[in-house]
Amino acid sequence: MRRGLIALVSSCALAAAADVNVLEEIVAKVNSDIITRTDIEKGRQSILFELQQRGAKPDQVKEAMEAREKDVLRDRIDQLLLIQKGKELNINVDPDINRQLGEIQKQAGLADPEKFQAYVKEQTGMPYEDYKSEMKNSMLTQRVIRQEVGGRINVPRSELQKYYEEHGKDFIRQEQIFLREIFVSTDGKDAVAAAAAEKKAKDLTARARKGEKFPELVRDNSEADTAKNFGELPPMKKEDLRKELSDIVWTAPRNFVSEPIKLEKGFLILKVEERHQAGQAKFEEVEQEIMEKLFTPRFQPKIREFLTQLRQDAFLEIKEGFVDSSAAPGKETKWTDPAQLRPETVSKDDVSQAGRRRRLLWAIPIPGTQKAAKSSSK
Repeated sequence: MRRGLIALVSSCALAAAADVNVLEEIVAKVNSDIITRTDIEKGRQSILFELQQRGAKPDQVKEAMEAREKDVLRDRIDQLLLIQKGKELNINVDPDINRQLGEIQKQAGLADPEKFQAYVKEQTGMPYEDYKSEMKNSMLTQRVIRQEVGGRINVPRSELQKYYEEHGKDFIRQEQIFLREIFVSTDGKDAVAAAAAEKKAKDLTARARKGEKFPELVRDNSEADTAKNFGELPPMKKEDLRKELSDIVWTAPRNFVSEPIKLEKGFLILKVEERHQAGQAKFEEVEQEIMEKLFTPRFQPKIREFLTQLRQDAFLEIKEGFVDSSAAPGKETKWTDPAQLRPETVSKDDVSQAGRRRRLLWAIPIPGTQKAAKSSSK
């Protein structure tokens, strides 16, 4: 798939497979794509990195790796099938990718493309093009799932109403307010910089009131820790708020955006997302909440059903020793007999088409080598 020039051994070299130096090993063929041992290892390393980022202890890492490693091949097959389906449906996410990258570049404050690409590599550990490709694949798979699975799940309003009537006690509310914030700091700034910060805060308030999306304004401008959560604050009772803040927002309507509020170290802008009155919530107030309660348990099984059907319809071969933990029932995925492989040299495109011709591409050797050196799974 992205392995550069691929060459297969001649008939003599194939007969003496032990006399080639294996550069890469293909472990699965998924329609026109391949999965290599390196892809599997990258999947393992991704899980390990995620666990380490969470601060998991060594024994926790070991337990989690044992539980999740068995699904690495499954997850890679899932991804390829969804990407292929997205292309088949002509789903185009390029404008969204460019917009998102532009916003990241703006937030980083790097106008120079080369400096921005270096920044991406520093932050993610991935070359810019790889990062962009991963972002595109992720967005494409999400769009396919939303369109082909989520869009076909219907929860009738009558069912939502029935749930509300049967679980009324779950919707007895305390009086609470839900807020988002933008914070523009003046900490350590001189009078000129502080005045610029105040002007920036006033401009942000004006932009929010004109209809710009508040979460995006937060992401691009807020200097508070809550910026990573788009400024969302936990639900608060009146006594949880400082009086000067409560006086401003407590009785304000939904979507109210405050003027910049001068604090000791900066300017605070608050937006009222929602307010809960004390007592039994009306059905209309909790309809979306009930929808999420009923939708989510149906969504995950439907995703797996969809992926199982994609497997049933796909050309899929998996090398012995590797297991798809969500294999489609009755689907034949046995790796083609090596004796059926005819000696020849092929290109990357040939490898993509070889799946349809049922040829075995068990290894990618380095042409012209003699000494054997098997690929390691480590």
